[in-house]
Amino acid sequence: MSKVGIMLSMICILSFYIILNLYIGRKIFQWIRLFFPYINKAVYTVVYGFFALSLVIVFLPLPTIIKGTMSWISSYWMGIFIYLLIFFLIADLIILLGRMTKIIPTPISQSIHFYTGLSVILLTAGVVSYGIYHANQIKYVSYDIHTKATALSTRMKIVLISDLHLGAVNSEKRLENIVKNINNLEPDIVCIAGDIFNDDYYALQNPEKAIGLLKSITATYGVYGSLGNHDSGKTFDEMINFLKQSHIKLLNDTYVIIDGRLALFGRVDPSPIGGFGELKRKEITESIASLDPKLPVVVMDHTPSNIEQYGENVDLVLAGHTHKGQIFPGSLITNAVFVVDYGHYQKDTVSPHVIVTSGVGTWGMPMRVGSNNEIVSINLR
Repeated sequence: MSKVGIMLSMICILSFYIILNLYIGRKIFQWIRLFFPYINKAVYTVVYGFFALSLVIVFLPLPTIIKGTMSWISSYWMGIFIYLLIFFLIADLIILLGRMTKIIPTPISQSIHFYTGLSVILLTAGVVSYGIYHANQIKYVSYDIHTKATALSTRMKIVLISDLHLGAVNSEKRLENIVKNINNLEPDIVCIAGDIFNDDYYALQNPEKAIGLLKSITATYGVYGSLGNHDSGKTFDEMINFLKQSHIKLLNDTYVIIDGRLALFGRVDPSPIGGFGELKRKEITESIASLDPKLPVVVMDHTPSNIEQYGENVDLVLAGHTHKGQIFPGSLITNAVFVVDYGHYQKDTVSPHVIVTSGVGTWGMPMRVGSNNEIVSINLR
């Protein structure tokens, strides 16, 4: 897309966002005015506008401390905005249907306006609070996968995580618990399938502590990672250095042979936000074909939209990216966009198994509603 096209798209998105905020802001003001008839409209507009525009302000070139604060505010506002919009739209639809069926009299009484607004505020507060709490819980998911290859004489346990989004709100607070839970599973291999970072290395508050925690992951044959679309941009070199210090072996369209029993590939994501410098996604079909057919082949590919690229010579594809929508109704969107947006999938008996994790971290709003932060354990046989 050209720069003009990108600019026009951004203007359209921003205009739509402003229109939705005018709708929500007006609804909240009308409800507050039932309590405080003399509320100053200008003051209210400035306060509401600050929160609404925080999603725009955060992209401005600001001092680190201010940018960090705005990032925190905008992340929480994103979730609040979504649920205010959903519940106000539902409330308006119910009122419209009530008026059409004459269940609700016209003109609408102030008491209906009051209880409608109260219901929206309470529902939003409840769902957002649950989402924040739930985002700090970690669930375990386990799969048993039987390979077609014969070299895997004994079981190998792979622990899969993705979407740490280090640098996002609360991401570093969760890391210690994530590492502890990984080690409790006693894995043979740990695979980190992309989006280790959240676009900007310098968004990390304490990179040294994060490096120490990641180095403490214990796995018989090591920790391996692949690049996701957020592991990119101007600080890409700093990200790569971080991974080296963390003893995470990054596989960029390359593979390693694990204990002579397994070939593990890592793919470069095809759509990096800001680019991977000179690094581009390569074709690995010939590399896979050159392997001993007795070896099971496992591929880490961050985005599950690429699964059709793998044929019967691949046993298992590990992906993330979707977050399973992260907050409802996002799951309806990811389910419509991807062939598989979560869980285990196999097109037919000769196709590779695909496991898509909802991720162990959050992007944007630090909330989970209708999805989990999870660590995946895979028993490969």
